[in-house]
Amino acid sequence: MPQISKGGKYIFGWSRVGPGGAVPVPPETLREYGLRPGGWAILASGSRTTGGVTVSTERLMAGSQLSCVLAAHPELADRRGRAGVPLRFKGRLYACVAVDRRGSLRLPPGTLAAYRISTGDRLLVIRGSNIAFVMGLKGPLIDLAARHPGIPLFQ
Repeated sequence: MPQISKGGKYIFGWSRVGPGGAVPVPPETLREYGLRPGGWAILASGSRTTGGVTVSTERLMAGSQLSCVLAAHPELADRRGRAGVPLRFKGRLYACVAVDRRGSLRLPPGTLAAYRISTGDRLLVIRGSNIAFVMGLKGPLIDLAARHPGIPLFQ
């Protein structure tokens, strides 16, 4: 996993948003954050600077300060037929999405639109905290990574 600047963030790779909202997650990221093919992930809107989404799991969020999100919106955890439907909590959007058998996140069209992500976009997969990783869309780190050779692209 490259580190594109001294003391900077660790990068897992680029993920290109494919047809049908398939967003591949690098295998190393799946392992590190405990995402399982056939399972579920919870998205949160990214920062103003980086855009995109942060990605976590119910298990990781339940043991953190983000447990209040699950308490306010239990449908994120039990999914109640609302997969991909964005919910607002304290100014951020949250949505539960499926992880397909290939390890790609499945973002329905409405979810893509809510997070301002489009088919064909390239998202930079960045190690975040021990709770979530980032799939960034814009900003200085993405610009720096675009000039850095050797970052793998997952499609």
